[in-house]
Amino acid sequence: MNRIEEKFRQLKRNGKKAFIPYITCGFPDLRTTEKLIPAMEKAGADIIELGVPFSDPIADGPVIQFSSQEALKKKVNLRKILKMVSGLRRRRTQVPVVLMGYYNSICAYGEKKFLRDAAKAGIDGLIIADLPADEGKAFSRQAAERGIDVIFLAAPTSGAQRLKKIARLSRGYVYYVSLTGVTGARKELPPGLREKIRSVCRLTSTPVCVGFGISKPGHIRSLEDAGDGIIVGSAIINIMKKNAGRRRRDLVRKTAEFVGKLAGALTGACGER
Repeated sequence: MNRIEEKFRQLKRNGKKAFIPYITCGFPDLRTTEKLIPAMEKAGADIIELGVPFSDPIADGPVIQFSSQEALKKKVNLRKILKMVSGLRRRRTQVPVVLMGYYNSICAYGEKKFLRDAAKAGIDGLIIADLPADEGKAFSRQAAERGIDVIFLAAPTSGAQRLKKIARLSRGYVYYVSLTGVTGARKELPPGLREKIRSVCRLTSTPVCVGFGISKPGHIRSLEDAGDGIIVGSAIINIMKKNAGRRRRDLVRKTAEFVGKLAGALTGACGER
């Protein structure tokens, strides 16, 4: 049992949902990312998704694209990210960490070498935005042998059979994409989203978490009785952008406060299964 599975078991025992913030590794610099991870954990993050900077992030909107480009300017790469996470684990940081990125980065690193190094560093899960579940079976098996969960994306356009397959192949949790298009904060969420999440939950016992477009406490409260967790990314990075000119400790504090506000919007209402 890795940290992701243990976290969801703990949350279920307590009748709670997972709050999962996403930040881009290396934005505005890697040292800030290193400081943010324990700060967000303390603020209420149950699992943390770390974006791996990539030059052509096709699933990401302008906010995450910007943060990715800024991180690339600092020459942030997988090796540096794994080294950072390894250092946090040595300092007893126990929050589950999921890397989210694109297959090209892993291919360039070397699949087997990456999985070996990721497991050694303390990575708990992987989301590879451009790796479909069908094509990721072998990679997912190799990752599982190392104790790493591969989490696949489920789209709102996916039919029931497709969703069943994604849910069957996903480990850790299923990432349900709330809308078509790219990442980015939205003023309003799509109509009927709660029922769509519930319909996915009825297909699987694997936890289902929803992301894309969720940007404020009201969004979170509207979804608290559907699914097992909420993922927020662009809205958090927007706060970081607004505070990028401040001292590092002030940026970390402001970002952690926002994460705490979002996490606090989850009251723990259990969704239908």
